[in-house]
Amino acid sequence: MRFAFPLVLLGLGSMITALDFTVVYVALPHIARDVGFSPYALQWVVSAYAVPFGGFLLLGGRLSDLLGRRRMFVLGMLLYGVASMLGGLATGPGPLIAARALQGLGGAVLLPATLSLVVTMFDEGPARNRAMTVWAVCGASGLSLGALLGGVLTATFGWQAVFFVNVPMAAAGIVAAFAVLTPDGTRRPGGFDLPGAVTGTAGVTGLVFAIAHGAQWGWTSPGVMASLAAAVVLLAGFVAIEARSRNPLLPPRLLANPHTRTATGVILVYGMALQCVPYFLTLHFQDVLGYDAMRSGLAFLGPTLSITAGNIIGERLIPRLGLRGTLTLSLLVGAAGTALLAWSLSADGSYLGLLAGLVVFGLGSGLSFTTMFILATTGVAPHDQGAVSGLSSTFLQTGGSTGLAVLVAVAWRDTTGLTGEALRAATVDGLRSALFVAAAIAVVGVVAAGRVPRRTADAVSRS
Repeated sequence: MRFAFPLVLLGLGSMITALDFTVVYVALPHIARDVGFSPYALQWVVSAYAVPFGGFLLLGGRLSDLLGRRRMFVLGMLLYGVASMLGGLATGPGPLIAARALQGLGGAVLLPATLSLVVTMFDEGPARNRAMTVWAVCGASGLSLGALLGGVLTATFGWQAVFFVNVPMAAAGIVAAFAVLTPDGTRRPGGFDLPGAVTGTAGVTGLVFAIAHGAQWGWTSPGVMASLAAAVVLLAGFVAIEARSRNPLLPPRLLANPHTRTATGVILVYGMALQCVPYFLTLHFQDVLGYDAMRSGLAFLGPTLSITAGNIIGERLIPRLGLRGTLTLSLLVGAAGTALLAWSLSADGSYLGLLAGLVVFGLGSGLSFTTMFILATTGVAPHDQGAVSGLSSTFLQTGGSTGLAVLVAVAWRDTTGLTGEALRAATVDGLRSALFVAAAIAVVGVVAAGRVPRRTADAVSRS
């Protein structure tokens, strides 16, 4: 029982970082109208959060190891609160994107701190699996709960409320951290690879920017080509910096662990595929089915409940199927659910027609989320848990931002001059294409899951 209150607090931290990906989804049409975003540029309200989040997670994870996990938890909450206040006060695209980027930086500090605290509080095996399930339920469900909360807040108070809601939660998290989390000791020796974090983030940003605008501007346009070239140079610089650094953000011993190495590949695929599905569901609910913000939020109750069920079932399956078997099954279920959703989309359809796909997708997503993070932390020493948490989360967020950019490009259709049924039909065609591609990407994760060491991983899962 002595870990119950800390675990609830850490679950809140996990939920906040996940929630902020989707809480703005159903508010996007209102933000576009009031703030002045074009339909194609609107994805940057999401990507401006995801890109710095993914880029600075390695640094955030290492800071947790070196400076203290409670300190980083408090700092992450503080950044979140400040950025959320600025986002709610923004009146133009520039300030809003800047606020979202600051939120992403806060998430890069907060998420590795929560995950490494959970892992170091519990011994490897069933106890840690149960704690990780609680953490995963909060994080994975936060993706869908964000859409529900966003709909209620937008319909009741306006889009600004999806930002302001974080302020009291962040304040409560800071106060609770000092009350229930164990104080940090003196900092561990070692420096910070800030140049690596900066070049890595800039490189990922350039890559995602090029992918996001390639379909609109043309893949050989000067802007896209320049962005791709800059991304290649910056990412090559990141590799060179890491090779020479005395205190690398990514210690080689982490990737020598076969569990961590395999998990990061699966996590990348999950981010590119299953994590992007709620974005396209929001577009379908609002642009095709004509739901308002409140009804769109309520529509996410289905996937929210099934994701939670998947998290819980995952913990029960791991002792029976092992990490390898559970992960393979989860990705197959997630891919099948996403394909079923794509097949179910219709310009004259209903929510009931989507329900089977929503449930199957949610189960697969929940199963995957729990299992892949348990796998990533298996066999990792306590003093490296912050770094591996940052590494795993980096792959998740980088996959999410890159996958969203790719899938938006797949879904994009020139609807100039279209109205009524023709417009809705074109929108459905684009969304269906994006979801089928997402399902295909998820299947690739099954190949990666097959590389999980059978004996060692399964022995740990049953210990």
